[in-house]
Amino acid sequence: MIELKGNREKYESAVKRAKEKKILLPTFKQMINPEEIPQKVKDKLEDVGLWDVNPLNLFRITWKNEPKKKGGKYSGVNYITLPEEITGVKAKITCLVGKWFPTGAHKVGATYGCLAPALASGNFDPIKEKAVWPSTGNYCRGGAYNSQLLGCESIAILPEEMSQERFEWLKTVAGEIIATPGCESNVKEIYDKCHELEATRDDIVIFNQFAEFGNHLWHYHVTGNAMKEVFESIKGEDDVMAGVCVTSGSAGTVGSADFMKDQYCGSKVCVSEATECPTLLNNGFGGHRIEGIGDKHIPWIHNVKNTDMVMTVDDESCMKLVRLFNDPAGREYLKEKGVDAEIVDNLDLLGISGIANVLTCIKFAKYYELGENDHVFTVLTDSMEMYNSRYKEMVDMEPEYNKAKAERDFARYIGALTTDNILECNYYDRKRIHNLKYYTWVEQQGKTYEQINQQWYDRDYWSNIHKMVNEIDDVIERFNRDTGVIEDI
Repeated sequence: MIELKGNREKYESAVKRAKEKKILLPTFKQMINPEEIPQKVKDKLEDVGLWDVNPLNLFRITWKNEPKKKGGKYSGVNYITLPEEITGVKAKITCLVGKWFPTGAHKVGATYGCLAPALASGNFDPIKEKAVWPSTGNYCRGGAYNSQLLGCESIAILPEEMSQERFEWLKTVAGEIIATPGCESNVKEIYDKCHELEATRDDIVIFNQFAEFGNHLWHYHVTGNAMKEVFESIKGEDDVMAGVCVTSGSAGTVGSADFMKDQYCGSKVCVSEATECPTLLNNGFGGHRIEGIGDKHIPWIHNVKNTDMVMTVDDESCMKLVRLFNDPAGREYLKEKGVDAEIVDNLDLLGISGIANVLTCIKFAKYYELGENDHVFTVLTDSMEMYNSRYKEMVDMEPEYNKAKAERDFARYIGALTTDNILECNYYDRKRIHNLKYYTWVEQQGKTYEQINQQWYDRDYWSNIHKMVNEIDDVIERFNRDTGVIEDI
């Protein structure tokens, strides 16, 4: 669960730092519905850039930011619905857009969901302690950024083979950066580094995205409510919510799928991973190129008992579609195919894992033979802004890209996409996947046999976590009253 009974000395230290830095904390209610944000905060945001290291940008941790790089306030949820001309299926595939969060990725929300409750409850001292963000990509970006906004130092941990953009930007916000061996699937190496830090330092608090329920809770309530709002605004009279499809990184975003399943009878939860590392599907292992999703273990915060389908997508498909969607020749081909020009011009909203999420939706729609009245939702965790170096590498390897190659890539990686490597989970399929948690969390990470069984057998386990949102908001509101910062804004 999320610990909300803290240490008085740490709490007073956090209040002191908030007063000094003029830090006001948004509640979950405000992140879901920015209309709840004080007008004086909204007015101040007119002079603040989206990526500025300014505590006011905490109030841009929402899916409803006006899509502007500076001075934006709030509009509706940022999303894009992909047409049949590009997906090849009749089902409506709708993607929430992560680019318009501070840092350009939605992980800034997940990290806030972990750090803010600890800060406001007296479980983290921003003056004496450093926040450690173990990550396969965007989570440590969001964590380091939020740490700056919340007036504390941070340590970012991520694999050395991640894109250069991540490391260059982290240098501007993180106090320390630690590159661990391997790629995005080398999660154990990240954990090993965390154990080393815990054994040698007494000034750190580790916010492990794979185990922090604040990550799950933020997506369940904030991302989930954003999906619901979009679906209610676009659905027709006979339309149905078919499911939410997301890749498994920390499994935090899976919380939004759990929310939609709770809201809409028949909505399914589909979780995918790289074919090159089929842990959920086949107890497998390996490395891959879909940056931002972590593998070779099952996250502690994944409610596996609620997952209806697991599948894999090939990393080569994702990389080929990066080229198709971003090369001028590829875009021209798509327009000639009849894809709306506005959609084509916005395909850079899809980062590598976003493309993987879309491919997951397409396979899901093909498997269930979904029609035009069916809706499938996913998220675009970040945009191609994070992967310019990867795109350049592809261009350097294959300088000439033309209509024929674009046609080939579309036909092979979208048109010919099959429903292989899919498992529709029964009770014991789910239990097999859940049991894989044992090897990471009980044998290596200090969880107990009783805790892992509680996740499976306690019917109220996950709903009790979801109910904590109101208690967390009460803690945040008390903290804001004690700082008195709202009076100085």
